Amino acid sequence: MSHEHQHENQQGSEEVIKILDLYETREKIYTRRLKGFFRDVRKYTLMPMMAAYFLLPWLNIDGRQAIWFDLPERKFHIFWLTFWPQDFMLLAWLLIICAFALFTVTVLVGRVWCGFSCPQTVWTLWFMYAEHVWEGDRNQRIKLDNAPWSANKVIRKTGKQVSWLLIAFVTGFTFVGYFNPIRDLTMGFLTFDAHPAAVFWTAFFAFMTYMNAGFLREQVCLYMCPYARFQSVMFDKDTMIVSYDPRRGEPRGARKKGQDHLEEGLGDCVDCSLCVQVCPTGIDIRDGIQYECINCGLCVDACDSVMDKMGYPRNLISFTTEHNLAGNKTEIFRPRFIGYALVLTVMVSLFLYTIASRIPLQVDIIRDRNLLYRETPEGFVENIYTLKINNMENVSHSYVIKAVGDYDFTYSGDRQVEVAGGEVYSLLVRLELDPGLLREPNAKVYFEVESVDDPSVSATQESRFIGPSRRY
Repeated sequence: MSHEHQHENQQGSEEVIKILDLYETREKIYTRRLKGFFRDVRKYTLMPMMAAYFLLPWLNIDGRQAIWFDLPERKFHIFWLTFWPQDFMLLAWLLIICAFALFTVTVLVGRVWCGFSCPQTVWTLWFMYAEHVWEGDRNQRIKLDNAPWSANKVIRKTGKQVSWLLIAFVTGFTFVGYFNPIRDLTMGFLTFDAHPAAVFWTAFFAFMTYMNAGFLREQVCLYMCPYARFQSVMFDKDTMIVSYDPRRGEPRGARKKGQDHLEEGLGDCVDCSLCVQVCPTGIDIRDGIQYECINCGLCVDACDSVMDKMGYPRNLISFTTEHNLAGNKTEIFRPRFIGYALVLTVMVSLFLYTIASRIPLQVDIIRDRNLLYRETPEGFVENIYTLKINNMENVSHSYVIKAVGDYDFTYSGDRQVEVAGGEVYSLLVRLELDPGLLREPNAKVYFEVESVDDPSVSATQESRFIGPSRRY
């Protein structure tokens, strides 16, 4: 509970100190459902996201799951591409790009990610819809919670909890399906033969979904999400945010429809509190800019519906900027936004170029470290190498192998090999040379591997050829 204490200093002035109890009990928020433009936008934003999340693991490409993070094999399959541990920098790069994209969007239109696309928001909306189906709208839910336990209350509460648990289980099951082939996972659960690790992680993510979307809800946004804390540093007076126009709305107060409120000294705000009732974080937007606001726009829909009924102009609450509210012109192309946009464009372009020009072949050479060299019965010097060819594509390739350098080495081993898609192929290679030709005991040698069907797919790896030291 928040308490206000007044302290009078020696000069007689008064200072209001607000003390927040960090262990205060959460007050349950009962949100009202109202139709409107931004509610429709949220609905049509989350539907494709949910469909993609639940359907993508079931798609197959080239005989495998379209998106599959195969941790045991250290392969990350994303549609037609396969990434390996050595591609970790690409993942780090992608995360940085996502961060800069979020910064760019925030500078321009505030926290629209939080209001429309954040998984916490999307799943909370889904849980709230199930709650609405079983318990009704805001007033019905308040009445049901305050009512004594009865058969009707038990049925409704049980139905809601079962719906939540079902949604949570499907969510956790699908998430694990990105790391374990989802068809095998399904058969494992149906036959009660699933791996204990798969069962544990499914239960873990289902429980976290159930808690976050069912009970924590706005608490995640207010106290757990770091973005809510640092996003304000990216705001400026030209950032689009949900705002209330106090010059037009104040003084607020009730009035009859058709009454000239201006003659009564009232603003356009009828003080109906609908903007508070629809807010998922339970704030009053009329109190000014607050970090709890997630820019979902539901208060805009609520206020516009009241303005329509009263015959007043819309946008008493709207997506606008501080400059607009002050009567000044909003600058879209300002230095901060241009800087973020340029950096983002450069990073995305380089990332796409890297992906497009990425050669799906890696070659590693390992010399026999137990024996620097050996002399053959014919008197030649021989070095032994283990050649590893990593076919990073999902289709098989034939590769031609050559060893070149300052000397005309005699090559012993397979000169052409077939490597299946995603396979690491190892072969033993021997190089021989007449010791009389060696001008130095340590010479460079290059192993060249080239795809037969696509010469652009090739790789070269350097190694050393070691022989005896010449004595003069």
